[in-house]
Amino acid sequence: MSVQTIVIVGGGTAGWMTAAALSKLVKPRGLSVTLVESEQIGTVGVGEATIPPFVDFNQLIGVDEAEMLAAAKGSFKLGIQFVNWGKIGDSYLHPFGNYGYEVDGVSFHNVWMRMRAAGDQRPLAYFSPETMAAQFGRFAKTDGDERGDLPPINYAYHLDAGLYARFLRQLAESRGVIRREGKVADVQLNGENGHVRSVTLEDGSVLEGDLFVDCSGFRGLLIEQVLETGYEDWTHWLPCDRAVAIPSSGGGKLPPYTKATAWKAGWQWQVPLQHRNGNGHVYCSAHMSDDEALSILTDNIEGEALAEPNFLRFTTGRRKKFWNRNVVALGLSAGFMEPLESTSIHLINTGISKLIALLSLDDISPMQEQAFNRLTAKEYARIRDFLILHYYATSRDDSDFWNYCRTMSVPDSLTEKIELFRLNGQIFREEDELFAQTSWIAVMMGQGIMPMGYSPMADALDDPGLPAEIDGIDQSIRYRVGQMPEHRAYVDAFCKNARAA
Repeated sequence: MSVQTIVIVGGGTAGWMTAAALSKLVKPRGLSVTLVESEQIGTVGVGEATIPPFVDFNQLIGVDEAEMLAAAKGSFKLGIQFVNWGKIGDSYLHPFGNYGYEVDGVSFHNVWMRMRAAGDQRPLAYFSPETMAAQFGRFAKTDGDERGDLPPINYAYHLDAGLYARFLRQLAESRGVIRREGKVADVQLNGENGHVRSVTLEDGSVLEGDLFVDCSGFRGLLIEQVLETGYEDWTHWLPCDRAVAIPSSGGGKLPPYTKATAWKAGWQWQVPLQHRNGNGHVYCSAHMSDDEALSILTDNIEGEALAEPNFLRFTTGRRKKFWNRNVVALGLSAGFMEPLESTSIHLINTGISKLIALLSLDDISPMQEQAFNRLTAKEYARIRDFLILHYYATSRDDSDFWNYCRTMSVPDSLTEKIELFRLNGQIFREEDELFAQTSWIAVMMGQGIMPMGYSPMADALDDPGLPAEIDGIDQSIRYRVGQMPEHRAYVDAFCKNARAA
């Protein structure tokens, strides 16, 4: 069966990201792409923070960065600040990019631990350009920089998800994607192979398709309600199951980082946009009522609330299959992991990338389905482990929630990573897992997991020249950050021409 017609069920960020990516195939390959959504069905706007691979996605679909940020009221993001996670009063930044750079093949954090053992008191954070720029509220892109000795700045974005989806809709429609307004009232299956043949809208319209992409949100209209794919529940490890979100007016400053503050049974996010702040409180209903969660959030947001609170319910986990027959689930219909590390939009991004890489317009084969499901399941599990680390690596004992998290059993894959790091500071990553060495180091050390030693190879480095090289890295970062403007000033200037156009 050739793939000539693709139907995307659901809009929002997931639907329009998919449509924008597939729109590049409409004219050159004659592909028909239709997206059906209803203005009556709201979207979940919790994924307003992104991570660096999202920059590449926008380049792939041909988006002008300044134009996109102007349209989505976006800002730049250098990392995530975590407050109260290891213990109350703690604060650290999980930065994008690396700490320093390898010295003769030895990871910088091992070099730093050797210097620290010798009496150097500088924190590891001093050697992260993203951390230092975030600390001073500064930002500047460094691509094309003439000074090769200076470390590059790695960044992502904060976005108004609704405005971003609207921006992508305009892009996708200009390339030939067809949007249909309406709710899906019925779904017809092929009696021979069980594939989805068509969807019927409330007005009686029938949309046939060869491949369907389910972007219908938590309900999983096609992947679950029709195909009954099943769901793998991860509540044992990630017990939060509720969230309440409120947008608020922004302040004068524009922090170039997301903030995640842990409370007694969950955590609060703050995402700074040009025109407002995105705020939310993720919590565990077994340990906190809705009223208490809302009270904590409203007592700790900056600015005035701009809307009524939006309460969400979810079960952390994933579908047992992401690609089932001729249905591919993306976004919340595929699974949910709280936006603690801003992975919601990233999983849409990588899901689209895998779909396009595996897509053959000649046929849909079991091999495509198997590969997509295997690769996506691995990706979800690795992100899951990283999120569990934040809850598990704590010394907090001020509530039943944190007592549970601190003492719960965790996946063997996470236990191995922690214990190997404790032994000699090594981080062992599998294949192309998302979170790099810096990410694991930042969270482990930031929450009190310190190695007992470091790589013996660090002792083989040239003693006389090492302190000068470390000083050079420190000074280069200080120079770079010192040349940067304040983040808001940079965003205003960067987006000015796009707004004028």
